[in-house]
Amino acid sequence: MTTAEKILARASGKASVKTHEVVTARIDVAMSHENADVVLRAFKEIGIERVWDPDRIVILFDHRAPAETEKTAATHQRIRKFVAEQGIKNFYDLKEGICHQVLPEHGHSLPGQVMVGTDSHTTTHGAFGTFATGIGATEMAGVWATGELWFMVPDSIRINVTGRFSEFVSAKDLILHIIGMLGADGADYKSVEFCGETITGMSIASRMVLTNLSMEMGAKVAFVAPDEKTISYVRENEGSDFETVLSDPDAVYVQTFDIDVTDIGSMVACPHSVDNVKPAKELAGTRIDQALIGSCTNGRLEDLAVAAAILDGKKVARGVRLLVIPASRRVYIEALRQGYLETLVKAGGLVLNPGCGPCLGGHQGLMAPGEVCISTTNRNFKGRMGSPESFVYLASPATVARSALAGTITAPQVR
Repeated sequence: MTTAEKILARASGKASVKTHEVVTARIDVAMSHENADVVLRAFKEIGIERVWDPDRIVILFDHRAPAETEKTAATHQRIRKFVAEQGIKNFYDLKEGICHQVLPEHGHSLPGQVMVGTDSHTTTHGAFGTFATGIGATEMAGVWATGELWFMVPDSIRINVTGRFSEFVSAKDLILHIIGMLGADGADYKSVEFCGETITGMSIASRMVLTNLSMEMGAKVAFVAPDEKTISYVRENEGSDFETVLSDPDAVYVQTFDIDVTDIGSMVACPHSVDNVKPAKELAGTRIDQALIGSCTNGRLEDLAVAAAILDGKKVARGVRLLVIPASRRVYIEALRQGYLETLVKAGGLVLNPGCGPCLGGHQGLMAPGEVCISTTNRNFKGRMGSPESFVYLASPATVARSALAGTITAPQVR
């Protein structure tokens, strides 16, 4: 069996499962952010007074934190009240950061477990060998009530990655290349497994970039096989009581792709689709108004480090707004300690509090009609970051930092 099949078999109490079989699986972790307000309304309609297991529910604020309107403030208030009433101890209020960074940091993302989240990029946690997927609010209400959810066992795709990255080319460029190759629906309701020597050599943070953006090619779940790096990270972050799950050598895949990163350059996803991918050098000279480094895709320490290295001792181009958003409070503190934030501020950057910020078009740094942003975020749909008449390009932290210096989209290899 593949990783997805093995985990669903365990969670459904079966010795084995087959692709397309429908199973009812026990949920290990159920995560929601501000949309927990919608979930709790649906939960109350069910008529059950108590959630199935308050210790397995994780709730936090990240999309609109701190509250930007009275409506959001009231939403936060209702959720805080519900959390207190239900005895949900795994509640992370305003200060912690983005759900997909905070959960691993606090030991909630564990190999071999099933995680569901009311956020589409819950696939991120597959970087730890977790069967992690996004679900809707009413589905989550059912999980809160029963601790179970049905799944159709997905087909699996294997992506074998070899070779060494060129200077300033990273996991973000690799996954944009893959999405451009397969298309926005290339992995619809499939499990994607990333493997190979290049993946093994990646940091945990880089692996999270791959599983995070897998959702943008339709993946139900995405995995990097747990190894010593994974186990070390999980144990250092208070994770316990887990069992690693690996695909069998004779597991069946509907597709297998072999990719050598040696010839992959810096890539950019152009408006208004994540699979509209072009080499950064082909977009040279495209004017930008805003550059954003952050999000659940690229707001981690290594991302801030590479941006700081490029911007060190330099100034952002006149007329460009550079926004920097650490993915979590822990990342923020370490970036302060390492001096990365000081470097970025001196270069002209504006550091915002850990959270999703403008990525979802909720608040902070939204775009006006006709404006152009190059961003490390994960979506560039029309109107995603403000005006439907604005334009969002997606790229790596290195490409965004170099573009902020030039005032136009510029490959980071350009001196």
